[in-house]
Amino acid sequence: MSTPEPRHSHGDEPQEFHDGVEDIVPAIPIVLPVAGGVLMFLLAFIAIYMA
Repeated sequence: MSTPEPRHSHGDEPQEFHDGVEDIVPAIPIVLPVAGGVLMFLLAFIAIYMA
């Protein structure tokens, strides 16, 4: 039977894990208020249109 351990070749260094979320985190203080403003505008537009 085979072992559940990953196989490594000699001389190959293990690659570091790259998390995609960490690339987005610096943009959150800009994107979050803009998205909130757009959402409030759309909700207000829908409320006025329905009235």
